[in-house]
Amino acid sequence: MLTARRRVVASAVVLAGSLLMTSCGGSDGSGGSDGKTLRLWHYEAPNSAMGAAWNEAIKEFEATHPGVKVKYEEKSFEQIQKTAPMVLNSSDAPDLMEYNKGNATAGLLSKQGLLTDLTAEATKRGWDKKISAGVRTTSVYDTDGVMGSGKWYGVPNYAEYTMVFYNKDLFAKYKIAEPKTFDELTAAMDTFVKNGVTPLSNGGAEYIAQQYLYQLALSKADRSWVDAYELYKGKTDFHDQAWTYAAETFADWVKKGYIGKNSTSTKAEEAGVSFIQGKSPILFSGSWWYGRFQDEAKFDWGTFLWPGSNLTLGSGGNLWVVPKNAKNKELAHDFIDITLSKKIQDLLGNKGGVPVAADANAITDPKSKTLIADFNTLSKRDGLAFYPDWPVAGFYDVLVSETQKLITGSTEPNNYLDALQEAYDKGAPKR
Repeated sequence: MLTARRRVVASAVVLAGSLLMTSCGGSDGSGGSDGKTLRLWHYEAPNSAMGAAWNEAIKEFEATHPGVKVKYEEKSFEQIQKTAPMVLNSSDAPDLMEYNKGNATAGLLSKQGLLTDLTAEATKRGWDKKISAGVRTTSVYDTDGVMGSGKWYGVPNYAEYTMVFYNKDLFAKYKIAEPKTFDELTAAMDTFVKNGVTPLSNGGAEYIAQQYLYQLALSKADRSWVDAYELYKGKTDFHDQAWTYAAETFADWVKKGYIGKNSTSTKAEEAGVSFIQGKSPILFSGSWWYGRFQDEAKFDWGTFLWPGSNLTLGSGGNLWVVPKNAKNKELAHDFIDITLSKKIQDLLGNKGGVPVAADANAITDPKSKTLIADFNTLSKRDGLAFYPDWPVAGFYDVLVSETQKLITGSTEPNNYLDALQEAYDKGAPKR
């Protein structure tokens, strides 16, 4: 389903409102194709890692396809999101399009018969070998449009995951070493509280609060737990050990002052800015902030994976999809192939993105090297556990409102879990 984080973080690196980029092949908005043009839609900002990498891919494509031009057509995320089903069911469909991953987006289009089955191309071109199992989950969909199995309907060439961002200057000020274990992380937060500093930057009005709680649950979970929750491969019990531990620990953290009680109305943007301005020593969030922090944070900062957990939030990035009505499918396949090439993947990595097939030795920026090394660690242990709002339509809003109640203390963990169970069971498909 549509990742709520994509919908609400207008200033994230990956999504930037109405995105503009100069067309390498020009765009007059007309439909059709003459066989010498690849019509391409995507919504990445030109100064984002993906925008820069794909602009280079366009140059590479045109250099290796004499006489063929790429017609990049300016679209925003919202434009594609709202009009895709209608456009893809017409003769005006582009040859290649970036689209959001998940059951209610790419999965729905595949179920409606609007996307090309890419299974044969994935095998022939080796995409199935380049893309790890965790990233590949959102590429394949069954006949019900549910991700995780079935045919290839999309191909990501970047990934995203969550991590702990920390202000090294503030840690040094209070003589706190980088936490290597969960106990060291909580000890660090205790030290900040004793010095009148709220350690965790939180956005209770949007996705950040629920992602703290989901990460706590993941620290007590395994892959079968994730598959049951996200892919309906088994029963999800919100009163199991993982969810109970998460709700109780989160509520306890509020009482201890790790999370501000006044953060219920704070949005994700405000939480990120609080970290950028050096007000909050710790932010647990995603790689979509990485490039922005590199540009805007004026202090020494670092990252580390959540300690004591094999799993964290994350997935493959948005997908390249080839519309069923595309007129130049083979050219579209060639372009996807180029975006997965070593040259483009290495460029994406050096620009602050998370490539899925880069040469680690080709990444030169120190922070980018850490970003990619940690992603490789997660990939090798199958550690991407998707996002808490994905399984059920409307679940994001339930998570926001119920987690806000935990922050204010107006509900108890047991009642919180009851509310999640009711909403989940109501919306989950019967399989």
